Amino acid sequence: MLPGQTPRLFDRIRECLRLKRYSYRTEQQYLHWLRRYILFHNKRHPRDMAAEEARAFLNDLAAARKVSAATQN
Repeated sequence: MLPGQTPRLFDRIRECLRLKRYSYRTEQQYLHWLRRYILFHNKRHPRDMAAEEARAFLNDLAAARKVSAATQN
């Protein structure tokens, strides 16, 4: 990153997870699901979304994709 440049979303999340000492595998899974969430909403930035979009994503995971409750949590 260049001096004065704002860190990108995934870099900020990765840094936060590492500060909290999450495992590398957990970090990868969080980023994977964030990527899927963003793509599900046509590449909108999460800051432009709210609870309604989260519910829509989780409903799609449960109904259409048959993802387990543990994964959704």
